Amino acid sequence: MYSYSYPRPAVTVDAILISKQNSVLLIERGREPFKEKWALPGGFIDMEEPLETACMRELEEETGIRISELKQFKAFGAVDRDPRHRTISVIFYAFTENEIIALAGDDAAKAQWFPIDQLPDLAFDHQLILEEFNAEVLKID
Repeated sequence: MYSYSYPRPAVTVDAILISKQNSVLLIERGREPFKEKWALPGGFIDMEEPLETACMRELEEETGIRISELKQFKAFGAVDRDPRHRTISVIFYAFTENEIIALAGDDAAKAQWFPIDQLPDLAFDHQLILEEFNAEVLKID
């Protein structure tokens, strides 16, 4: 393994799951930071794991939902987006026919679908992520 004498950022993945009813799946965080705030399902990648695989794993761990294919949206890396340390997140998305039943797991206290235009207060920079996704992919302002 490599050893570096300078700091490196952490890499995470987050999933945007959108139903045909224009709802987005969110999890309520069960741990700090942002405990009890809503967020996109996601988490840290494993060292030997491809990004898309990591996102599918995190989605399943936190919501019980298994998705076989995701598309990459973009990466977000503002210096202060995570209060723990420098974190870069790669965002993936998929569309579903219906609001699939989600069961909270891992560090998610709850999992719930929300209308894309009626979101609760979101953790990290997930409000910005969804605003950009709405404008660029869904073409909603």
